[in-house]
Amino acid sequence: MGLILDILFWLVVVTVAATVLTFSFSWYEAANANPSLMDGRFHPRSLFFAFRLIASQACAILWSLLLRPAGWFMGRGNSPVRNDQTPIVLLHGLFENQGCLLPLKRRLQLAGFLNIHSISLPSWHNAEYLTERVAKKVDELRHATGLSRVHLIGHSMGGILARNFIQIRGGEKKVASCVLIGVPNEGSRLAPFALSPLGRLLIPESEFLRRLAESPLPPQIPMISIYSRHDNFVQPAANAHLAGAVNVELRGLGHTSLLYSSEVHNEVISFLRRLSP
Repeated sequence: MGLILDILFWLVVVTVAATVLTFSFSWYEAANANPSLMDGRFHPRSLFFAFRLIASQACAILWSLLLRPAGWFMGRGNSPVRNDQTPIVLLHGLFENQGCLLPLKRRLQLAGFLNIHSISLPSWHNAEYLTERVAKKVDELRHATGLSRVHLIGHSMGGILARNFIQIRGGEKKVASCVLIGVPNEGSRLAPFALSPLGRLLIPESEFLRRLAESPLPPQIPMISIYSRHDNFVQPAANAHLAGAVNVELRGLGHTSLLYSSEVHNEVISFLRRLSP
Protein backbone atom coordinates (compact mmCIF):
# COMPACT_ATOMS: atom_id res chain seq x y z
CA MET A 1 0.00 0.00 0.00
CA GLY A 2 2.88 2.36 0.85
CA LEU A 3 4.43 1.85 -2.59
CA ILE A 4 1.12 2.59 -4.31
CA LEU A 5 0.68 5.79 -2.31
CA ASP A 6 4.24 6.85 -3.15
CA ILE A 7 3.60 6.26 -6.86
CA LEU A 8 0.34 8.24 -6.72
CA PHE A 9 2.06 11.07 -4.84
CA TRP A 10 4.86 11.40 -7.38
CA LEU A 11 2.39 11.06 -10.24
CA VAL A 12 0.50 14.07 -8.90
CA VAL A 13 3.72 16.01 -8.31
CA VAL A 14 5.03 15.37 -11.84
CA THR A 15 1.63 16.19 -13.37
CA VAL A 16 1.33 19.49 -11.50
CA ALA A 17 4.96 20.41 -12.27
CA ALA A 18 4.53 19.69 -15.98
CA THR A 19 1.29 21.67 -16.03
CA VAL A 20 2.91 24.67 -14.34
CA LEU A 21 5.80 24.48 -16.81
CA THR A 22 3.58 24.47 -19.89
CA PHE A 23 1.45 27.33 -18.57
CA SER A 24 4.61 29.27 -17.73
CA PHE A 25 5.71 28.94 -21.34
CA SER A 26 2.20 29.97 -22.41
CA TRP A 27 2.41 33.07 -20.21
CA TYR A 28 5.86 33.90 -21.56
CA GLU A 29 4.56 33.77 -25.14
CA ALA A 30 1.42 35.78 -24.35
CA ALA A 31 3.29 38.47 -22.40
CA ASN A 32 5.83 38.93 -25.18
CA ALA A 33 3.02 39.30 -27.70
CA ASN A 34 1.04 41.64 -25.43
CA PRO A 35 3.23 43.38 -22.78
CA SER A 36 0.18 45.05 -21.20
CA LEU A 37 -0.61 41.69 -19.60
CA MET A 38 2.30 42.34 -17.21
CA ASP A 39 0.38 45.13 -15.50
CA GLY A 40 -2.18 42.96 -13.70
CA ARG A 41 -0.22 39.76 -13.24
CA PHE A 42 -0.14 39.95 -9.42
CA HIS A 43 -3.72 41.09 -8.98
CA PRO A 44 -5.60 38.61 -6.72
CA ARG A 45 -8.14 37.93 -9.45
CA SER A 46 -5.39 37.11 -11.95
CA LEU A 47 -3.63 34.84 -9.47
CA PHE A 48 -6.86 33.00 -8.67
CA PHE A 49 -7.58 32.58 -12.38
CA ALA A 50 -4.09 31.14 -12.92
CA PHE A 51 -4.48 28.78 -9.97
CA ARG A 52 -7.87 27.55 -11.23
CA LEU A 53 -6.50 27.10 -14.75
CA ILE A 54 -3.52 25.05 -13.57
CA ALA A 55 -5.60 22.99 -11.14
CA SER A 56 -8.28 22.12 -13.69
CA GLN A 57 -5.69 21.12 -16.30
CA ALA A 58 -3.73 18.98 -13.81
CA CYS A 59 -6.96 17.28 -12.73
CA ALA A 60 -7.89 16.66 -16.37
CA ILE A 61 -4.53 14.97 -17.01
CA LEU A 62 -4.92 12.80 -13.91
CA TRP A 63 -8.46 11.94 -14.96
CA SER A 64 -7.16 10.91 -18.38
CA LEU A 65 -4.60 8.65 -16.71
CA LEU A 66 -7.31 7.05 -14.57
CA LEU A 67 -9.45 6.46 -17.67
CA ARG A 68 -6.56 4.96 -19.60
CA PRO A 69 -7.21 1.33 -18.56
CA ALA A 70 -10.81 1.68 -19.77
CA GLY A 71 -9.42 2.78 -23.14
CA TRP A 72 -7.63 -0.53 -23.56
CA PHE A 73 -11.03 -2.25 -23.77
CA MET A 74 -13.01 0.55 -25.39
CA GLY A 75 -12.66 -0.90 -28.88
CA ARG A 76 -14.80 -3.80 -27.75
CA GLY A 77 -17.38 -1.49 -26.22
CA ASN A 78 -18.34 0.65 -29.19
CA SER A 79 -21.99 1.35 -29.69
CA PRO A 80 -23.87 -1.24 -31.73
CA VAL A 81 -23.82 -0.25 -35.39
CA ARG A 82 -27.10 1.44 -36.33
CA ASN A 83 -28.37 2.58 -39.70
CA ASP A 84 -30.86 5.15 -38.39
CA GLN A 85 -28.18 7.67 -37.31
CA THR A 86 -25.06 8.95 -39.00
CA PRO A 87 -22.09 7.27 -37.27
CA ILE A 88 -19.83 9.44 -35.12
CA VAL A 89 -16.13 8.57 -34.94
CA LEU A 90 -14.13 9.95 -32.01
CA LEU A 91 -10.37 10.45 -32.49
CA HIS A 92 -8.08 11.00 -29.50
CA GLY A 93 -4.89 13.02 -29.43
CA LEU A 94 -1.18 12.45 -28.97
CA PHE A 95 -0.18 10.24 -26.00
CA GLU A 96 -3.83 9.64 -25.12
CA ASN A 97 -6.04 6.62 -25.75
CA GLN A 98 -9.75 6.02 -26.21
CA GLY A 99 -10.39 6.24 -22.47
CA CYS A 100 -10.16 10.04 -22.48
CA LEU A 101 -13.12 10.12 -24.88
CA LEU A 102 -15.52 8.34 -22.51
CA PRO A 103 -17.03 11.48 -20.91
CA LEU A 104 -17.67 13.05 -24.33
CA LYS A 105 -19.12 9.79 -25.60
CA ARG A 106 -21.44 9.56 -22.60
CA ARG A 107 -22.56 13.18 -23.01
CA LEU A 108 -23.35 12.58 -26.69
CA GLN A 109 -25.34 9.46 -25.81
CA LEU A 110 -27.40 11.40 -23.26
CA ALA A 111 -28.12 13.94 -26.00
CA GLY A 112 -29.52 11.18 -28.24
CA PHE A 113 -26.48 10.40 -30.41
CA LEU A 114 -26.17 6.65 -30.04
CA ASN A 115 -24.11 5.54 -33.03
CA ILE A 116 -20.69 6.42 -31.55
CA HIS A 117 -17.40 4.71 -32.29
CA SER A 118 -13.69 5.27 -31.67
CA ILE A 119 -10.35 3.78 -32.61
CA SER A 120 -6.91 3.53 -31.09
CA LEU A 121 -4.28 5.86 -32.57
CA PRO A 122 -0.91 4.89 -31.02
CA SER A 123 1.55 7.77 -30.96
CA TRP A 124 4.51 5.69 -32.15
CA HIS A 125 3.04 5.26 -35.66
CA ASN A 126 3.37 7.83 -38.43
CA ALA A 127 0.56 10.12 -39.55
CA GLU A 128 -0.15 8.30 -42.80
CA TYR A 129 -0.53 4.95 -41.07
CA LEU A 130 -2.87 6.49 -38.48
CA THR A 131 -4.87 8.25 -41.19
CA GLU A 132 -5.23 4.90 -42.91
CA ARG A 133 -6.69 3.50 -39.69
CA VAL A 134 -9.22 6.34 -39.70
CA ALA A 135 -10.07 5.62 -43.33
CA LYS A 136 -10.53 1.91 -42.60
CA LYS A 137 -12.87 2.64 -39.69
CA VAL A 138 -14.90 5.05 -41.79
CA ASP A 139 -15.29 2.49 -44.58
CA GLU A 140 -16.24 -0.25 -42.10
CA LEU A 141 -19.03 1.90 -40.71
CA ARG A 142 -20.24 2.98 -44.14
CA HIS A 143 -20.49 -0.63 -45.29
CA ALA A 144 -22.06 -1.83 -42.03
CA THR A 145 -24.74 0.88 -41.96
CA GLY A 146 -25.35 1.43 -45.65
CA LEU A 147 -24.87 5.17 -44.99
CA SER A 148 -22.49 7.14 -47.14
CA ARG A 149 -20.92 9.46 -44.58
CA VAL A 150 -19.81 9.77 -40.95
CA HIS A 151 -19.18 12.58 -38.49
CA LEU A 152 -15.57 12.97 -37.30
CA ILE A 153 -14.71 14.49 -33.91
CA GLY A 154 -11.00 14.88 -33.19
CA HIS A 155 -9.10 16.24 -30.20
CA SER A 156 -5.62 17.64 -30.76
CA MET A 157 -3.67 15.28 -33.09
CA GLY A 158 -6.91 13.39 -33.73
CA GLY A 159 -8.24 16.51 -35.43
CA ILE A 160 -5.11 16.81 -37.57
CA LEU A 161 -5.61 13.21 -38.72
CA ALA A 162 -9.25 13.98 -39.52
CA ARG A 163 -8.17 16.92 -41.66
CA ASN A 164 -5.51 14.82 -43.38
CA PHE A 165 -8.15 12.22 -44.23
CA ILE A 166 -10.60 14.82 -45.53
CA GLN A 167 -8.29 17.22 -47.36
CA ILE A 168 -5.51 15.00 -48.68
CA ARG A 169 -6.44 11.33 -48.44
CA GLY A 170 -9.70 11.52 -50.42
CA GLY A 171 -12.17 11.33 -47.55
CA GLU A 172 -14.20 14.40 -48.46
CA LYS A 173 -17.09 12.35 -49.90
CA LYS A 174 -17.24 10.09 -46.85
CA VAL A 175 -17.51 12.74 -44.12
CA ALA A 176 -20.72 14.53 -43.14
CA SER A 177 -19.06 16.99 -40.74
CA CYS A 178 -15.89 17.51 -38.74
CA VAL A 179 -15.46 18.82 -35.19
CA LEU A 180 -11.98 19.91 -34.08
CA ILE A 181 -11.27 20.32 -30.36
CA GLY A 182 -8.03 21.98 -29.31
CA VAL A 183 -6.39 21.18 -32.63
CA PRO A 184 -3.05 22.89 -33.49
CA ASN A 185 -4.12 23.68 -37.04
CA GLU A 186 -1.10 25.94 -37.55
CA GLY A 187 1.17 23.95 -35.27
CA SER A 188 2.53 24.63 -31.80
CA ARG A 189 5.83 26.01 -30.56
CA LEU A 190 5.80 23.27 -27.93
CA ALA A 191 5.83 20.56 -30.60
CA PRO A 192 9.65 20.10 -30.49
CA PHE A 193 9.26 18.80 -26.92
CA ALA A 194 6.91 15.97 -27.99
CA LEU A 195 8.42 12.53 -27.37
CA SER A 196 7.11 11.17 -30.66
CA PRO A 197 8.03 11.59 -34.34
CA LEU A 198 4.50 12.94 -34.80
CA GLY A 199 5.59 16.04 -32.90
CA ARG A 200 7.73 17.12 -35.86
CA LEU A 201 4.62 17.40 -37.99
CA LEU A 202 3.16 19.94 -35.57
CA ILE A 203 6.07 22.37 -35.68
CA PRO A 204 4.72 25.62 -37.18
CA GLU A 205 5.41 25.88 -40.91
CA SER A 206 6.30 22.17 -41.18
CA GLU A 207 5.93 20.65 -44.63
CA PHE A 208 3.01 18.55 -43.41
CA LEU A 209 1.11 21.57 -42.07
CA ARG A 210 1.89 23.60 -45.19
CA ARG A 211 0.44 20.81 -47.30
CA LEU A 212 -2.72 20.83 -45.18
CA ALA A 213 -2.98 24.62 -45.37
CA GLU A 214 -2.62 24.57 -49.15
CA SER A 215 -5.37 21.96 -49.56
CA PRO A 216 -8.77 23.70 -49.49
CA LEU A 217 -11.43 22.66 -47.03
CA PRO A 218 -14.27 20.93 -48.92
CA PRO A 219 -17.11 23.47 -48.87
CA GLN A 220 -19.75 20.73 -48.52
CA ILE A 221 -18.38 19.57 -45.15
CA PRO A 222 -19.44 21.71 -42.17
CA MET A 223 -16.42 22.12 -39.91
CA ILE A 224 -16.02 23.71 -36.49
CA SER A 225 -12.86 24.40 -34.49
CA ILE A 226 -13.42 24.69 -30.73
CA TYR A 227 -10.39 25.91 -28.83
CA SER A 228 -9.32 27.79 -25.73
CA ARG A 229 -7.51 31.09 -25.54
CA HIS A 230 -5.65 29.59 -22.58
CA ASP A 231 -4.59 26.30 -24.17
CA ASN A 232 -1.23 25.38 -22.65
CA PHE A 233 -0.13 23.01 -25.43
CA VAL A 234 -1.24 24.82 -28.60
CA GLN A 235 1.17 27.75 -28.65
CA PRO A 236 0.20 30.37 -29.54
CA ALA A 237 -3.43 29.50 -28.86
CA ALA A 238 -4.50 31.38 -31.99
CA ASN A 239 -2.88 28.57 -34.00
CA ALA A 240 -6.03 26.53 -33.33
CA HIS A 241 -8.02 28.96 -35.48
CA LEU A 242 -8.88 27.46 -38.87
CA ALA A 243 -9.74 29.70 -41.79
CA GLY A 244 -12.86 28.52 -43.58
CA ALA A 245 -14.32 26.77 -40.52
CA VAL A 246 -16.62 27.99 -37.79
CA ASN A 247 -14.30 29.01 -34.96
CA VAL A 248 -15.38 29.03 -31.31
CA GLU A 249 -12.88 30.49 -28.85
CA LEU A 250 -13.42 29.65 -25.18
CA ARG A 251 -11.64 30.88 -22.05
CA GLY A 252 -10.25 29.35 -18.89
CA LEU A 253 -9.57 25.85 -20.25
CA GLY A 254 -6.29 24.02 -20.72
CA HIS A 255 -5.59 21.60 -23.54
CA THR A 256 -6.76 18.44 -21.79
CA SER A 257 -9.52 20.26 -19.89
CA LEU A 258 -11.27 20.86 -23.21
CA LEU A 259 -12.11 17.14 -23.37
CA TYR A 260 -14.06 17.22 -20.11
CA SER A 261 -15.66 20.65 -20.35
CA SER A 262 -19.47 20.80 -20.39
CA GLU A 263 -19.11 24.02 -22.40
CA VAL A 264 -17.23 22.14 -25.12
CA HIS A 265 -19.68 19.23 -25.00
CA ASN A 266 -22.59 21.65 -25.45
CA GLU A 267 -20.90 23.28 -28.45
CA VAL A 268 -20.38 19.87 -30.07
CA ILE A 269 -23.97 18.79 -29.45
CA SER A 270 -25.36 22.09 -30.71
CA PHE A 271 -23.27 21.81 -33.88
CA LEU A 272 -24.40 18.23 -34.57
CA ARG A 273 -28.03 19.07 -33.91
CA ARG A 274 -27.94 21.89 -36.43
CA LEU A 275 -26.94 19.30 -39.04
CA SER A 276 -29.78 16.90 -38.19
CA PRO A 277 -32.64 16.89 -40.69
